[in-house]
Formats: sequence, structure tokens, C-alpha cells
Amino acid sequence: MKKFQKIFAAIIAAFCLPPSVFAGETNSVPISQTLPDAGVSLVRVIGSLALVIGLFLAGAWLFKNWRRISMPNSKQPKLNIFETRSLGARQSVFVVGYEKQRFLVAASPAGVNLITHLPDAAEEETAAAEKTSGPMPFAQALAQVLKKK
Repeated sequence: MKKFQKIFAAIIAAFCLPPSVFAGETNSVPISQTLPDAGVSLVRVIGSLALVIGLFLAGAWLFKNWRRISMPNSKQPKLNIFETRSLGARQSVFVVGYEKQRFLVAASPAGVNLITHLPDAAEEETAAAEKTSGPMPFAQALAQVLKKK
């Protein structure tokens, strides 16, 4: 066991000591090693830790919000759910739009069924524009909003 300890100590010494020791140089200039100031070292360690934590948090935020960043905001989604009504326990009716088309869809425990195609969004907007030729009085607009609720 002592033989392995001596071999291990020799290997450690060979890697840790400067090569001038093994060359037999005795008049080598001693290297003065001074310890760095503790305050400066502490600031460097805390600064490095803050940088690493900041990079980690920035990477996590970027990973979470990648889809929002990569997709331009000017694009509107093609598929929308405009309105939902519950008909009872686990049964609902949805108005779904894809681009300018609209559909009435029912969902139940048995599955999802297409009930009917609704008028396209462009036709509906032009019909609404024909009904209101000018600005609506405030009282009439308020009455329509309260009627919808």
C-alpha cells in the first residue's frame, strides 16, 4: 500500500512542480505569488454569477416566447373562434372562422359535428355597412350593446 502512495505522490509532484526542479537548476528565480485582493475577487465572482444567471433567465424567456418573436405581429391567425354557447352538460355550439369562411360547429361527448356554413365575413361586413349609413347616435349604440348582453 505504501508503494502505491509513493508512486501517487511522485505523479502528483511531477505534474505540480515546475520543470526546472527536474532539470537540476538551482539558481532559478523564485516566483513570488501574491494573492489577489479579496474585495476585487468577490466583485468578480458576484459579477460572473449575475452574468450567468442573467444569461440563463434570458435563454429561458427566449425559449418560452420564441413563437411570439419568430412570427411577425402583422399576421392575423387564420383560424378563430368567434362565439361559444353552452347547451348543457358537455355540449356546446361554436361559430368558427377560417380566413373569410364561417361555420357553425357543435361539440358533444359523441364528437364534433358541422351544423352549417354561415355567410362569409366579407358579406356580413358589407351587409352591416349598408344598415348603418352614418354615425349612430350614442343612445342607440348604448341600447344595442345592452341588448346583446
